[in-house]
Amino acid sequence: MAITIAEPWLSFLREVDGALAKPVEVHCLGGFVLSVLWGLPRPTGDVDVVEVAPKASANGLLAIAGAGSDLSARYHLQFHLVTVAEYPENYASRLVDISPPEFRHLRLGAFEAHDLALAKLSRNSQRDREDVAFLVERGVLDKRILQKRFDEELQPYLLNPERETTTLELWIDEFFPVGNP
Repeated sequence: MAITIAEPWLSFLREVDGALAKPVEVHCLGGFVLSVLWGLPRPTGDVDVVEVAPKASANGLLAIAGAGSDLSARYHLQFHLVTVAEYPENYASRLVDISPPEFRHLRLGAFEAHDLALAKLSRNSQRDREDVAFLVERGVLDKRILQKRFDEELQPYLLNPERETTTLELWIDEFFPVGNP
């Protein structure tokens, strides 16, 4: 799959890459990932990040491209470190590299579709449900994989597993027609 990052995102990310002195890897989810990997037409102004490696680079990355930075002011885009999130335990092993090949320092790892959907489960906002419906319409979600990953990699670590179990059941009933895997 050819990955294309549209403008103004590409220029913003090029400048971030150029401003970094050392390699930095970010694990991304949210609307930015939905847009880059699956063509979600809804605009977004941030790259939601759950992990920065090395961890000591997080403050520097946010100083370069977080809220209030010069780059953010110029492009009206920013990196946003998500501090409270629930997502599958082994998500990192399934990250999709969306880094443009010319980047020297910035590595962008995007959540795979099932992991991204499960990361939206706890909040369950209208936008989250629309995003999951979009992924189903794109044909990139399999309800068996979604359920298995939830059971094995998310549910055991949830603060309120009953609520999220019910939410996933409702999502499966709503978004996956009978007979659709």
